[in-house]
Amino acid sequence: MRIAIAGGTGTVGRLVVDSARSRGHEVVVLSRASGVDVLGGAGIYPALEGADVLIDVLNTTTLSTAKAVAFFTAASRSLLAAEERVGVPHHVALSIVGIDGIDTSYYAGKLAQESVIAGSSVPHTIARAAQFHEFAQQIAAQTTIGPLTVAPRTLSRPVAAREVAGHLITIAEAPPSGRAPDLVGPRNETLASMIRRTYAHDGIRRRVLDVRFPGAYGAGLASGSLRGGDRTQLVAPTTFDEWLASGHRRP
Repeated sequence: MRIAIAGGTGTVGRLVVDSARSRGHEVVVLSRASGVDVLGGAGIYPALEGADVLIDVLNTTTLSTAKAVAFFTAASRSLLAAEERVGVPHHVALSIVGIDGIDTSYYAGKLAQESVIAGSSVPHTIARAAQFHEFAQQIAAQTTIGPLTVAPRTLSRPVAAREVAGHLITIAEAPPSGRAPDLVGPRNETLASMIRRTYAHDGIRRRVLDVRFPGAYGAGLASGSLRGGDRTQLVAPTTFDEWLASGHRRP
């Protein structure tokens, strides 16, 4: 198959590219480095020519509801319009489990993205996954001041990004289904505990505070919704501690 990957240079995108190539697929990465500007539309049509499927793992780092919604809706509309014009028969998009009741901040952007995709004429599959194991290290880098890290109170069932990547390729190899089974990790975890264990593994002495963030966003993180709901779930095997000890961890 010829698989186009939007966001193929990001944390999960690079792993999606690796997984696709390991299964013998031809990969086209849609990125500015390859001459494709998804939001601006430059280079997108020739990049999608002959593609059997497009996997969208584009991402933005923001807690602003307006910015998140604007980014994900604009990117999705641009990709879907190009796919419809060129004739790409399957659009796969990565989203997040348990966000239906957290229509704010970053999650509002992902819900808006799902809505745009669902309203498109392009056959699609939305693949929701739990937060990545990598999320702990990313958040710690953003919320650390000197000897102190403030961790937003979060309960989820994290999964290794590498396993999410493989899941996306499996979905891409199958016909469009509208919504794939959710992918979650094997255990409930709190973000503070994950950060503390990361520090212990790395020999870092730093205090970690588990703090309930204010507003609807903080309530959603702490609620346990991000563990997923009653939908059919696939459980990835790698625990957070196994991932920490593995050679697959990225900086």
